[in-house]
Amino acid sequence: MVTRRRKKIALAIAALADAVQLGFMPVFGEGALSVPDDALDLAVAVALVFTLGWQWRVAAALAIELVPAVALFPSWTAFVATLPVVAPALRLPPPPG
Repeated sequence: MVTRRRKKIALAIAALADAVQLGFMPVFGEGALSVPDDALDLAVAVALVFTLGWQWRVAAALAIELVPAVALFPSWTAFVATLPVVAPALRLPPPPG
């Protein structure tokens, strides 16, 4: 589980990466056969691991991104959107006395 702040940061990273991949579709449409796509996916995976800590979902999202044509699905954004968020701890007043 991650904090809301870390999830928002990760969502911004993921959405930006997916927007770049969709915006430059001819360059990124080949999946694992595209060097720029591989470089972007690796950079996003490293950034998400740095932001969120290790999650097996990062490896799964990276594997999906390497499949040609499937890489155009916003899998980075979907991955981050499905992460559970830690509820903030309730602060109880100190006991009387």
